[in-house]
Amino acid sequence: MIVQHCLRALLWGAFAWTAWSWYHLFRNYRAARKIGIPLRVLPISHENPAWMIVDKVFVPLFKKIPFGTGSFTRYNWRGWEFEDKFRSHEELGGAFVLVTPGRNWLYVCDPVALADIFQRRADFPRPLEIYEMTNVFGPNLSTTDGEQWQRQRKVTASAFNELNNEMVWAESLRQGHDMIAYWGRQQRVRTTSDDVRTFSLHVLSYAGFHKSYEFQGHDERKEKGIATDYKESLKLILENCVFLFVFGTRIIAKPWMPAKIRALHKAVLTFKNYMTDLYESEKNAFAPGKSARTNLMSALVREAQADKKGGLTESEFYGNMFLFNFAGHDTTAAALGFSFVLLATDPSTQDWIHEELDDVFGDRDPSQWVYADFQRMPRCLAIMMESLRLYAPVPIAKSTGKRPTALTVDGRTFTLPANTLVIPQHFAVHTHPKIWGQDSLEWKPSRWIAENGPQEGETIITPQKGSYVAWSEGLRVCPGRKFSQVEFVACMAAVFRDWYVEPVVYAGETMVQARNRVAKLVEEDTAIVLLLQMLHPERAPLVWKRWNRTSPPR
Repeated sequence: MIVQHCLRALLWGAFAWTAWSWYHLFRNYRAARKIGIPLRVLPISHENPAWMIVDKVFVPLFKKIPFGTGSFTRYNWRGWEFEDKFRSHEELGGAFVLVTPGRNWLYVCDPVALADIFQRRADFPRPLEIYEMTNVFGPNLSTTDGEQWQRQRKVTASAFNELNNEMVWAESLRQGHDMIAYWGRQQRVRTTSDDVRTFSLHVLSYAGFHKSYEFQGHDERKEKGIATDYKESLKLILENCVFLFVFGTRIIAKPWMPAKIRALHKAVLTFKNYMTDLYESEKNAFAPGKSARTNLMSALVREAQADKKGGLTESEFYGNMFLFNFAGHDTTAAALGFSFVLLATDPSTQDWIHEELDDVFGDRDPSQWVYADFQRMPRCLAIMMESLRLYAPVPIAKSTGKRPTALTVDGRTFTLPANTLVIPQHFAVHTHPKIWGQDSLEWKPSRWIAENGPQEGETIITPQKGSYVAWSEGLRVCPGRKFSQVEFVACMAAVFRDWYVEPVVYAGETMVQARNRVAKLVEEDTAIVLLLQMLHPERAPLVWKRWNRTSPPR
């Protein structure tokens, strides 16, 4: 009897969910038809939590059945955008709509329209409910809008200054030299992805909190079961942020949770206590004028104390410090990880970098490298720009908010209904041949260099507005953009000044075949988990060798 009641309840629940889904799907379809642009209909919302867990299991199965290659299997799974790149927009135009039972998703690839979207912040606000998961330690730039966002932006932008960038430069050089020394001692390096995350974590620790750590490669570290200090707690949080975002701090503290998840809660408490202690210490030092540090935390505290009304609250302070660590850590680490592997497949680009490093540093000892050298290294910066063009890790979302909004795409003006999710399709706009040429899918850092003649030298080109959004654009451009660029360029200088990298050549392979294998792996093994990443970077082991300037390898 109980079983029958349970089955009946399940059937009624399934029927009610299906009826609800089809009703809202039909309603959203009618709204999308009125826009007047191409659309595709999906039976399940991208935001359905249950579907987000099983989509990558079921979609490949559907592809194997007859007629299983339609819109459902093409678009109804997380990360389809990276695989599709510009192809849907080549077929459908600068914008198209995915109709779902949840809400309509407008994908945009037209640079002019994207520049307009980023500029009109009031008409295209952030869908804060999507970014709310980063509200772990308090409100931050990602989870606020309007006047609250303007106030936070003003304070946080001032923290990213040239004094802080100079700290980033020095610490990145130190960590980079230690990292390449470790790699040079290994016969083959399978831990590139893990090691660059350690590098990025250490740079953030120093620039953010003035905490300095010695670099330890993957095989040198002894993992601690419990996070007992700032570094270990932040590392554990960043590596397990999916659990933290999905379940929140209260659930992961429950005694019935697995030990590893409860350890994550311990790390959250440790990190919060550490930030609280430093926050109070900086406040006390500010009053008598004792604090002269230039790290991010000190800068934020100084701004808050100098402007009591316009500064950050304590919870906003914690929220933004966590956001800087989360966003900065994964973005720069991802760019470095992709770049090192791709450079291993491209010896001519390594030669190109070495030319620049020889020109900039000459015979100077690394202890004499200064922050002013950063401006003279456009080729190293071009490596980052190109890697983020093809492998930008962080997606962007906008919304029409509570009212209809007009948008011009490909020269035609459309009216978008309220509550339409607007997605700047960066994988499409970063790879469309109309913008980047017929070699748009090729990793080619030299495309970023403008020749200005012998007097002015080389510079990074400025792409068309709306065509390159790796750090977003407009008023919401990432405040840590130059921070990450300085970190990346300094790392490239430290690593490649006296070294070059190759893929491991397996038995029966030539070097050319090994390079082709690794290049293919990067494309086929990359997918979106929380952010875009290589799923199995250990399958692309690398070998680091001393650079011989008189007889460079080929």
